[in-house]
Amino acid sequence: MLFNLLKSRRSIRKFQTREVEKEKMDVILKSALLSPSSKSIRPWQFIAVTDRELIQRLSLCREPASKFLAGAPFAIVVIADKDSSDVWVEDASIAATMIQLAAQDLSLGSCWIQVRERFHTGQETAGEYIREVLEIPEQYSVECMIAIGYPAEEKKPYEEDALPYQKLHYNKF
Repeated sequence: MLFNLLKSRRSIRKFQTREVEKEKMDVILKSALLSPSSKSIRPWQFIAVTDRELIQRLSLCREPASKFLAGAPFAIVVIADKDSSDVWVEDASIAATMIQLAAQDLSLGSCWIQVRERFHTGQETAGEYIREVLEIPEQYSVECMIAIGYPAEEKKPYEEDALPYQKLHYNKF
């Protein structure tokens, strides 16, 4: 049930050294391709990264927030053609969420690393840094990276009693 999956999905920042099987990577990537997008424009593209050296370099995109990526055996960089859709940010974000839910469904942990509007250095954005490392064409913007792997930490599921019900409104605010 999706509700149980949502309750159990937590951000995982520590991963086992165990590699993610190709079959599981394929399911996650196909799930990303099934993501809905405005007017079915599908402005997103995905870069699957398994090369340890590349993952290490990507983990430096916005230290210290992205440093944990170095321990992940698999990362997906979510990019989008910013000129093809005025809602590319939303479309890329939906796809990133689908990636995380697919990973959770496969008993993998994941964590979103925000890239858009974040900085690598005072002069260079995290997106520019990643674009250079992965040779991404200029027309694409980097929304985020998703670190994926077998969890090396346990986090308990959210409890229904602790949900912020005060944020729910019916008919009017």
